[in-house]
Amino acid sequence: MITETRRRFGWRECGLIALILVPLLYLYLIHGAPVAQDRGYHVFADARTCLGLRNFGNVASNIAFLAVGVLGILWCCKSPEAPATRSWLVFFAGVALVFAGSGHYHAAPNDDTLVWDRLPMTIAFMGLFVALLSEHLASALERKLLLPALAVGIASVILWRVLGDLRMYIWVQLTPLLVIPYVVTVFPVRHSHGHYLMYGVGFYALAKIAEHFDYDIFLLTGNMISGHSLKHLLAAVAPLYVLLMLRRRSQSLTPVASSQ
Repeated sequence: MITETRRRFGWRECGLIALILVPLLYLYLIHGAPVAQDRGYHVFADARTCLGLRNFGNVASNIAFLAVGVLGILWCCKSPEAPATRSWLVFFAGVALVFAGSGHYHAAPNDDTLVWDRLPMTIAFMGLFVALLSEHLASALERKLLLPALAVGIASVILWRVLGDLRMYIWVQLTPLLVIPYVVTVFPVRHSHGHYLMYGVGFYALAKIAEHFDYDIFLLTGNMISGHSLKHLLAAVAPLYVLLMLRRRSQSLTPVASSQ
């Protein structure tokens, strides 16, 4: 078993805290105004019905999340001694639940069903966030942060639905995407295949681009697949790379720091 060493609070940790808090402060203090849900968000290019299921392409494409999520859960169950296993389990459980939540939403797109689409995504984002912090800073952080982080993620969806303000939800989505490149680049390498996280970020970025060009992609592909359906497939590749990283990496000799 690798013995943990104590880490002093230094510039790396200061930069990480700034990376986490500055976007939140910007959204609430500088941007100021609440961010409302776009009324056109629920209108998608591919609204075709197949096998009696409305918006079939957008619903069926979510099966990719179920496949990756289940594979990830199985890995966690087989690797209970791996670092941050509980957080990775939460991450993959959230990914698997996206299948049900997003499928439910796309079968009848509206704000009420969108809640069930966003809840599992926040669970996945917070699991990923805590896993990264506990693996790169201190393993004890998992025990301290996992439940509070999940509470913040779920609260961000509730705040949006009750107050009509997306700012907290935007921050919950944005923070892990900012943290991943930072911790991979700045903190000492403790596991191999850490660059797979960057591949995951890249595929998630491609997914957001595909989502933006929903109608354009639908037309370019001769109505075969819409940008939003493609978004689901590309977004599912992101956690797949996380799973590949976990399965292929090997621990280095550098110990993980313990909390002070």
